[in-house]
Amino acid sequence: MSKILTIGEILVEIVATKKGNGFREAVPLIGPFPSGAPAIFIDQVGKLGHDCAIISRVGDDDFGWVNIHRLETDGVDVSGIEIVPQGTTGSAFVRYREDGSRAFVFNIRNSACGSIDLSAKTHALIDSCTHLHVMGSALYAPSVVDSILTAVSRIKSRGGTVSFDPNLRAEILDSPGMREALQTVLAETDLFLPSGEELFLFTEAKTEDAAVAELLGRGIKTIVVKRGASGASYFDEAQRLDQAGYVVSEIDPTGAGDCFGATFVTFWLRGADPADALKYACASGARAVTREGPMEGASTEVELKDLIQAQAEK
Repeated sequence: MSKILTIGEILVEIVATKKGNGFREAVPLIGPFPSGAPAIFIDQVGKLGHDCAIISRVGDDDFGWVNIHRLETDGVDVSGIEIVPQGTTGSAFVRYREDGSRAFVFNIRNSACGSIDLSAKTHALIDSCTHLHVMGSALYAPSVVDSILTAVSRIKSRGGTVSFDPNLRAEILDSPGMREALQTVLAETDLFLPSGEELFLFTEAKTEDAAVAELLGRGIKTIVVKRGASGASYFDEAQRLDQAGYVVSEIDPTGAGDCFGATFVTFWLRGADPADALKYACASGARAVTREGPMEGASTEVELKDLIQAQAEK
């Protein structure tokens, strides 16, 4: 069986319980919740029982250990997480606005995961993996970019595959080297997982069909466009498939796209029928929003089957 690797930020998320625009006033908070887009992704892979690992750094503090314990409990190989004795684990303070959008205050660049340098140990871990999943949000610092590009090169050179979710945040889009790194990763991508308008980040095309055709023509094998509550669409050279979203009561949408991506990648690597992979991925994203906290809605395969069956019976 393939082993899935991701590299990037591990942090805690602390959430305002009152809606509003940012943090320029005192507001009640809940958390800390284990978080970080790569961490949410790999936790969902682990919950599905697939061999997986993450490379990152955390401080030797409660915020770091709450993440390590969650990932390890859910089946993730945490041997690539460096614990920095005097470091501080990353954090994200999140407040929802009335329109459902979010305001973030991040501490990533100055946290333990603000730099991720590879060692002999993590090089060996990379070489034990057959697939790399890249989150655009993880391209936030030069050392992290270098580590990810090294892993891309090593895994691809051995016949492995790469999936790429742009997952961009306005707060980090202008990080040094990010735009160039995004283009470099895209050139090595086998499976591309943009959300909505992210499909047009790397093309001058004006329509979805034209953008998909151009990207497939560059060598990407599969494109899956995430559409939030509306579902998702699958494209390859032979076909297009559409899957409607599942109707659930939304509590917290953070992490839904990461869970969707993890589930699709896992089923895709297992050789599942694309329609089944899309169905399970949509169920994973839907179930993720029904729990408070970005990693709390990660699902087992049995839980996803139950959701799919329950929706079919309605």
